[in-house]
Amino acid sequence: MFESRLHPLASRLVFLGRLIRFASVAAAVALSALALGVMGYRYIAGLGWLDSLLNASMILGGMGPVNRLDSDAAKLFASGYALFSGLVFITVMGIVLAPVAHRVLHVFHLDTERDLDESAPRS
Repeated sequence: MFESRLHPLASRLVFLGRLIRFASVAAAVALSALALGVMGYRYIAGLGWLDSLLNASMILGGMGPVNRLDSDAAKLFASGYALFSGLVFITVMGIVLAPVAHRVLHVFHLDTERDLDESAPRS
């Protein structure tokens, strides 16, 4: 997927395209998780669409629920969704940061290989 350490550094245009692709995947993951939360709050907790969106958005964003949940099923869903949201956050950040981390490490390895080449004895 990415260039190996033996290949030259990708151009800025290629890197920008990679960032856009990975950010699109991350957005799709986040929107899917949001849709799951909205459906759960709507059909399990019995909230309206707008309140379901608000609660799912707040939990997915790490802020916490807004509406009071009365049923045990709604409380269990909210608990599970909160744990799931934490994993979604880690996943989304990993997807977004993967191209950046690869580029930083690739530049580091390129510098190391240049230093090794310059310090090698010449015949």
